Amino acid sequence: MDLEKILEVTGLSVSFNGKPVLSDISFTVYNEKITVILGGSGSGKTTILKHILGLYPVEPGKISLLGRDIATLDEDEQKRLYLKMGVFYQKGGLLSSLTVGENVALPLEQHTNLPDEIIKEIALQKLSLVNLKDTYHMYPSQLSGGMLKRAALARAIVMDPQMLFCDEPGSGLDPVSLASLDKLITDLKEQLQMSVVMVTHEVSSILRIADRIIFLEDQKVIFEGTISDALASDKESIINFFNKSKGH
Repeated sequence: MDLEKILEVTGLSVSFNGKPVLSDISFTVYNEKITVILGGSGSGKTTILKHILGLYPVEPGKISLLGRDIATLDEDEQKRLYLKMGVFYQKGGLLSSLTVGENVALPLEQHTNLPDEIIKEIALQKLSLVNLKDTYHMYPSQLSGGMLKRAALARAIVMDPQMLFCDEPGSGLDPVSLASLDKLITDLKEQLQMSVVMVTHEVSSILRIADRIIFLEDQKVIFEGTISDALASDKESIINFFNKSKGH
C-alpha cells in the first residue's frame, strides 16, 4: 500500500551570514508515522524544523505541507494551515503566570470562539490523556520535569493537530521519565491519528518510537528510510550514531 505524503521538503538550502548550514535538502514525511530527524550537533536539524514551521523563508527550496506549498500562501491561509500543527518545544514553553489548565486552554482561547466551559472541558480531557487530570489548577512551578513535559504535550495537542512537531522533547529527562514520554507520544499518535516529526539525539527514544529516519551529515541528507533500514545501514556515521549509546 502506498503511504500518503503529508510533508515534502525539496531542494532546501540555508546559509547564515554566508555560512552554509543546509545544502539541497530533500525528504518526505508520511501520514501517521513518527519521523525522526537525526544528525550530529550543528547539523541543521532544528533549522529544518523552523523552516517547516514558517519561521524562516524557504529560498531556495520548496516545502509542501498537507499538500500546500507554504511559500504561496497568504497570511490567512498560512495561519489556517498552521492551526493544524502542534509544536512541542524543548523547554515546554509554559507560561509561569498561568495555571497548567489555563496554559493548555490558551490555543483554544486564541484561535476558537468556543464557550469557556467547553474550552475548559477540552483542556481537562487533554490533560487526562497525558495522565495529568489533577493538575488543572496547579502552576508550572509545582510540576516535576516529566510532568512539565506532559503538560506541554497536552497544550500541543489541544487543537487535535494533524501533525505534531517535537524539538528535543526528552531533553533533561531521566531514563524512566523519557520512556514514559515516548510511550505517551506513540499512544497519542495512534489515538489522534497524527503524524509526528521529531528532532532528538536520544538513541533510546529513537529505537522505541521511530518509524522512519532522516539522517543529516555535512549539510545533506545521507539517509532516508525506515528505522530497520537505518540500523542495517553500512554508512559509518549512522553505525557510530547508534553504537555510541551502547557505551552509556
